[in-house]
Amino acid sequence: MARKTKLTPTIAVDFDGTLCKDAFPLIGEPNQPLIDFLIKWQEEGNKVILWTCREDGLLWTAVDWCADHGLHFDAVNCNLPERIEYYRNDSRKVGADYYIDDFNALVVLNNKEISPTRKEIIR
Repeated sequence: MARKTKLTPTIAVDFDGTLCKDAFPLIGEPNQPLIDFLIKWQEEGNKVILWTCREDGLLWTAVDWCADHGLHFDAVNCNLPERIEYYRNDSRKVGADYYIDDFNALVVLNNKEISPTRKEIIR
């Protein structure tokens, strides 16, 4: 059952291995289809949070790299103010409706789930 909130639909997206090919601490080639999707997502009035383990200079280099590719974030490694207000806390976990990460366990391709079963993941 879908949650019924007034919150703006939000995606939290990882950087290394997701927005770009993994080359940490360098930055790999852009994942242009994903970048284009996220830009369109925002143009439709939705939000995007950068959700990465990068910090300090490496983090801001990644943010600048994304801006150079036309992607600007509504938040970086933190919750959106509207979510903090709605839930009345600032959880350590970044709150979003969808999470895109190269280590996701759930994979959907062409509207078909192709992820491993829970039994295959948890041993």
